Amino acid sequence: MAFELPELPYDYEALQPFMSKETLEFHHDKHHKAYVDNGNKLAAEAGLSDLSLEDVVKKSFGTNAGLFNNAAQHYNHVHFWKWMKKGGGGNKLPSKLEAAINSDLGGYDKFKADFIAAGTTQFGSGWAWVSVKNGKLEISKTPNGENPLVHGATPILGVDVWEHSYYIDYRNARPKYLEAFVDSLINWDYVLERYEAAAK
Repeated sequence: MAFELPELPYDYEALQPFMSKETLEFHHDKHHKAYVDNGNKLAAEAGLSDLSLEDVVKKSFGTNAGLFNNAAQHYNHVHFWKWMKKGGGGNKLPSKLEAAINSDLGGYDKFKADFIAAGTTQFGSGWAWVSVKNGKLEISKTPNGENPLVHGATPILGVDVWEHSYYIDYRNARPKYLEAFVDSLINWDYVLERYEAAAK
């Protein structure tokens, strides 16, 4: 199935002041669009156009770097836009998610500290994640476009720490961006939706 650039689920001003209109225009309209365009071309060349996005990501990992980089980044960004919303973030979580974070990650405060630390210490480009693996939540980080799918886990929350995700708004202050993401942007309803699907 051909990759398609999704519409943002909010308008370009919706996430201000935590993420600017300019950042979303560059990040969604240019960076994400390039992953879609390049991914479609490379998937066709590899004869994998008929597969689902998840299957393309898993099949190309370690075998076709160009296709993997673009397909994985497309997958990551499809979810990244939905992992944010106006008036999001903070510690008012759906009870099912709160219970899982308490039991698996040591509670909200520890989750926040560990998630921000994962994003801050990812050297260079990459992502920080909360995933379900073997029925439990775990926090991890990956380089470039890599994601937990290729490590036997299902991501339920991810934050992009490539510079294009935050440099316009935060310059080199990545920890400030990550704090704003957790405190003011996370769409906990979508995290719950992903968690419930992964826990089935």
